[in-house]
Amino acid sequence: MNEWIFFGDTAPLPTDIPTLILGLLLAFICGQLISWVYMFTHSGLSYSKNFVNSLIILPITVATVMTVLDNNLVTAFSLLAVFAIVRFRNIVRDTLDAIYILSLIVIGMACGTQKFTTALIATLIMGSILLYLWFTSFGSRQRYDMILNITYRASRAKAGELLQLLNRHALRLTLVSERMNSSSEMTDASYRILLRDPNRSDLMIKEINEFEGVDRVSGMKAQDESEV
Repeated sequence: MNEWIFFGDTAPLPTDIPTLILGLLLAFICGQLISWVYMFTHSGLSYSKNFVNSLIILPITVATVMTVLDNNLVTAFSLLAVFAIVRFRNIVRDTLDAIYILSLIVIGMACGTQKFTTALIATLIMGSILLYLWFTSFGSRQRYDMILNITYRASRAKAGELLQLLNRHALRLTLVSERMNSSSEMTDASYRILLRDPNRSDLMIKEINEFEGVDRVSGMKAQDESEV
């Protein structure tokens, strides 16, 4: 029975069982680390438990594939033919999700080809870089908490008081657009605001609504450079 387990692979070279187990376990650990990074840094509405689970299984599968290939060209072409039959219909909408998948494929290849040091170092460096990009919000051109639209009828003095009210709540205030209607004497203004305390946004909107001359106010919380 033991001989069948250890020498059951009829290949030119016998399978090194301890090395195979080490490679698959390392692929699992690396996949787990990258999955934790993904869970910790993910933002948006597209989170999926199944996707996270697939990130763990993916490097193990690739490591097994690389072990099966074993530098055999015939086996490689046969495997491509098998994969051509299987159709993957899941669409990856986020490019960063695709990067996670590609990274784990490479890590799985390293584990399957017994380049364990490469797999471990790559996991640590890629995980650190992904955490850095998340922590620094790298790539965001403008950072703000909400977009505020105000329609008001007020004199220049009152408009100045309204601006002071906004500055009390804002760390940074940017006027995006301003349109004046001469017939109704109403002004439509849009601001991008980085709030001193994002939890007090409702209080700010309430104070603006109570301000004399304000006809309408609406606020929309902004995601970091969300693509619509």
